[in-house]
Amino acid sequence: MEKLPKNIPLFPLPGALLLPNSRLPLNIFEPRYIRMVEDTLATKHRLIGMIQPIKIDKRNNLTGTNKFQKVGCAGRIVSFTETEDGRYLITLEGVSRFNFRKEMEDQKPYILSEIDWDFYSNDLVPFEGINSFDRNGFLETLKKYLDSAQIASDWDVLKKAREEVLVNSLSMLCPFEPEEKQVLLEAETIVKRLDVLVTLMKLSSENDLESRYVQ
Repeated sequence: MEKLPKNIPLFPLPGALLLPNSRLPLNIFEPRYIRMVEDTLATKHRLIGMIQPIKIDKRNNLTGTNKFQKVGCAGRIVSFTETEDGRYLITLEGVSRFNFRKEMEDQKPYILSEIDWDFYSNDLVPFEGINSFDRNGFLETLKKYLDSAQIASDWDVLKKAREEVLVNSLSMLCPFEPEEKQVLLEAETIVKRLDVLVTLMKLSSENDLESRYVQ
């Protein structure tokens, strides 16, 4: 933990969730964030902090004093490709969550932040599994959710996936609201994230069923 930098660039992206030990593909096309990627690739750590913005105006600019959620997740650039039209296609691998402290005064076009890693040292500990994980019960809840949301899935992959991969991947990929994604991010452990995920899927399925019944 002490080897991680105290200052990293931030990429505020509504609805995008990165979790430790998970991968997030990104399409970088804005000039300021292209510059961010190029500067980050020149560092030893190659870390970018994904964080949820709190308020955005009609021009996608951040507004208000408290611009960001308190908790984000840093990812290391593990692959990148430059397209013919100047974009970057990158993949971030989640390393650890962090507490956002403040923006640094800097002349760069993107946001350089001061962060605190201390509260999330467990993110660097290898995952050892979830005791008494009810995979069949979880998959039943998942199927109801995916059917109600009309989302296709590969059941062979889902049945074989490790608990951590299953929980984190679904947390990142399911089309939950940004506030719900933030709750998933801030869940202290995988077990608590699993509880939140199941609750969100059940609520979504029930709301969808109720909506169809009313119609």
